[in-house]
Amino acid sequence: MMSYEAYMNQVIQPMRDELTRVGFTELRTAEEVEKTLPNLKGTALIVVNSVCGCAAGLARPAVAHSLNHPKKPDHLYTVFAGQDKEATAKAREYFEGYPPSSPSFALMKDGKLVTMIERHQIENNDLATISKLLTDAYDKYCD
Repeated sequence: MMSYEAYMNQVIQPMRDELTRVGFTELRTAEEVEKTLPNLKGTALIVVNSVCGCAAGLARPAVAHSLNHPKKPDHLYTVFAGQDKEATAKAREYFEGYPPSSPSFALMKDGKLVTMIERHQIENNDLATISKLLTDAYDKYCD
């Protein structure tokens, strides 16, 4: 019989792959987050991934589509809320002023948060609108 953890890993893997396939690097531990985020040069998009329907039907497809834009972040990272709990908690320490939200998108520049797109902006919109929120942020902050 498969363990609960093994089962969840099997169920979650396609949700992880949806982002890594388009260039995101997973940060799975607090140490990886701490080693990466404060030392960033340039722009970085951090996706707080989730198992919820709005992540599957809206957030992941919209962020993948947004990467077709001429301007885009220099670095792409993701943490998985509810799965890689310590990594997600550590990443959220860099999203000062914003409550925990998943899915969500954080855009950082030189290790500092410049904008955040929260769940309420994702779940109540369509793919084109979410993608435009992202590409507008890229236009403003990415070189």
